[in-house]
Amino acid sequence: MTLGVALAAAGPANYVDEIVRQSRLVAGHGVHSVWFGQRMDYDSPLLAAIVGREVPELQVGTSAIPVIGRHPLLVSAQAQTAQAATHGRYHLGLALGSAFAAGAFGLPFDRPIARLREFLTGVRELLDTGTADLHGELLTVTPPWPATLAGATPRVPVLVAAMGPQALRVSGELADGILPYLAGPRTLGEHIVPAVTAASAAAPRVVAFVPAVVTADVEGVRAKAVEQLAFYEQVPSYRRVIELEGVRRAADLAIIGDEETVAAEIQRYFDAGATEVVLTSTDLAGEDDQQRTWKLLGELAAGGSR
Repeated sequence: MTLGVALAAAGPANYVDEIVRQSRLVAGHGVHSVWFGQRMDYDSPLLAAIVGREVPELQVGTSAIPVIGRHPLLVSAQAQTAQAATHGRYHLGLALGSAFAAGAFGLPFDRPIARLREFLTGVRELLDTGTADLHGELLTVTPPWPATLAGATPRVPVLVAAMGPQALRVSGELADGILPYLAGPRTLGEHIVPAVTAASAAAPRVVAFVPAVVTADVEGVRAKAVEQLAFYEQVPSYRRVIELEGVRRAADLAIIGDEETVAAEIQRYFDAGATEVVLTSTDLAGEDDQQRTWKLLGELAAGGSR
């Protein structure tokens, strides 16, 4: 099993120091990868580069950078810098973004699929060849000199937080894989994996992000999940996958229980076609439950069974 965790920290004196500390703990348990969302207070490729440099046992990734308000040249440069810093252990995750993200840049959120297609085309050309000649309807990418960074090898893998039919088709055609979140095993196996596989020339990576906590306080953690995941129920793309799974709330997709329960549910994602599973539990779990969750992941990653 290829397993990872998405990390975040609440209220530390120094955010970067705390994430490096957590990453060392994760690596100590034998987990394969750590992933960082793109917020508005830190730069996720830079944070991934720092962690990958400090903790060389880990693969590091961003999950995911909205393409709205950004340009392929800048993102390619960030990704290549992270790849060189980590000696080939960086994974670039991109997302369509949202009206909320667009508004932060003073931009309209229109034609997101067209923007994603042009962005991926530009990024791929830059990462594959070090140059590009894209004159799209929404983006122009024409670097005046080569944009290949020494040491940024192998070519940075590009994944997309895609779950809708159009985004899956574009991602299958132009990316190396996808990063679905809150897409349960039924939705993954019946809708998402078939769609992205049909559009891909090669077998795509399917990195499923799943809220999960190993805990004895099932009711308490479930109550936190109901509160903290409710936001996603208002976002159309997440609302769709919640409904496809046949559940009522986003929290119904969180895996909460003892080691046997969590291990069995993780296996369902692999059975549904996930190539990797990343657990997102930082906001739901206390320190003890985090350690318990990471310990289980390390055991599963090492080939253990429950």
